[in-house]
Amino acid sequence: MPLTGWLGRGKRLQVGISSTCLLAFVLFGYDQGVFGGILQNENWKNQFDHPNDVMTGIIVSSYTLGCIGGCVLNFFLGELLGRRRAILLAMVLISIGAVLQAASFGLVELFFGRVITGLGTGMKSSTVPSYQSELCKPHLRGRLVSAELLFVAVGVVFAYWLDYGLSFVGGSLAWRFPLAFQILFAAIVMILLYDLPESPRWLFKRGEQQKAIDVLCRVFDETEDSEFIQAEKASINTALELESLENSSGFFSILKKDAVKTRRRVILAYAVMIMDQATGINLVVFYVPSALVLNVGMDPKIAQIVSGCVQVVFMLGSLLPTFAMDKMGRRRTMIFGTFGLGFSMMMIAILLSFEGNTKTASAAVAFFFVYMLVFGLTINCAPWVYVPEILPLHARIRGSALAISSEWLWNFVVVMISPVLINRIQWKGYLVFMAIAYAFVPIIYFFYPETSNLSLEEIDYLFLDGGVAANAFVRPARGKGKLTHGDVEIISKEKNEVSRMEK
Repeated sequence: MPLTGWLGRGKRLQVGISSTCLLAFVLFGYDQGVFGGILQNENWKNQFDHPNDVMTGIIVSSYTLGCIGGCVLNFFLGELLGRRRAILLAMVLISIGAVLQAASFGLVELFFGRVITGLGTGMKSSTVPSYQSELCKPHLRGRLVSAELLFVAVGVVFAYWLDYGLSFVGGSLAWRFPLAFQILFAAIVMILLYDLPESPRWLFKRGEQQKAIDVLCRVFDETEDSEFIQAEKASINTALELESLENSSGFFSILKKDAVKTRRRVILAYAVMIMDQATGINLVVFYVPSALVLNVGMDPKIAQIVSGCVQVVFMLGSLLPTFAMDKMGRRRTMIFGTFGLGFSMMMIAILLSFEGNTKTASAAVAFFFVYMLVFGLTINCAPWVYVPEILPLHARIRGSALAISSEWLWNFVVVMISPVLINRIQWKGYLVFMAIAYAFVPIIYFFYPETSNLSLEEIDYLFLDGGVAANAFVRPARGKGKLTHGDVEIISKEKNEVSRMEK
């Protein structure tokens, strides 16, 4: 717990928390985008003896493999460190990796620099959404976590233009400076973390109840005896008592079939992050220029311009969830998104199947734009919001680490198979992603409950025996506009009573 208080309390502190999380995700996007603009730099090629395609693929993908390792690291250390120290460790790893990359004169240090940076990104990406979710009110949670994904796009765009601008400078500065620039973002995050509070839910779980209450009072600018603080305290303690009955300690308790359905919720979190990647986003992000040249027959220079416009549409699409995710709902957004992505891939495949027809091939380009718009509006944000809130407290960090590892694993798979799909089976390759996207529509409808505007503790009631049905939308009780903790508890008790009477 920081000793200083220069960020103050209440709204000012909440802005500090959100700004730190957003800046961490700008760094997330920057890390992903910065290397793409360096690969064609002549000085970089000369420094590393013009690596061939295989070696280039190893260098690029080593970052993704490091991210998976970071999730594994967070699985074992996250609950021990707490949210703040886990993010701090991530920033330190990213800084070390950036130094190694920027100072590289051989492939070995470059490779290890990429892996170490990936370790930090894996830890950060599986901690920051949980930290933000645990330090905001339910009606703001969706838009705040969605904003993090918008800022990933901001980081990618910033990295691209920095690489482009420095390409006119020449020499090793053109690629060493962008790689070293990661340290600035990490340093600012570390400075802000010094005065940010630890997650009150983690403190409650550790038995540090007074510290947790002090954090709640500081974040929400309330007194200890206020109705809001007392309600939060009771809600968190009730959730912890429920979980303690199931002996939820231990590394692999997240796979236990208990009263709050921990195993089922971890599986839901893992699967929703598969959806984030397996619907083909990285084919469009990384390979749309190649697709436009090889499958559409577009001139390479025009393809680059069109690809840039496609990415802008992606960023613009991500704006709406930043302001309206809590009104859009999680479940409805994901159903609409997966259907829209499947439809876009289907239309691309159909229009490209008329080989030699330039009109239908040109029409297919429009559906690349539709795909990226739909993805930005829906799947880019909703899964990242859903993962930390669907998981119970005792499984939140380990479950998030496991779920985000599936994001990085499928990121790696899609990046590896997309060139083969584009080059060898051409238009038929898009049908693979169409089928995956359509398959998720019924999966979400039947297995994923709505979690919008519920507190993290209220979501536990959705999974209790006799709780709200998993395939139903959560509706306000007794005509109220918003479901309260009391409403959920009453619903759960009423359904339990009916269940006992039937027995």
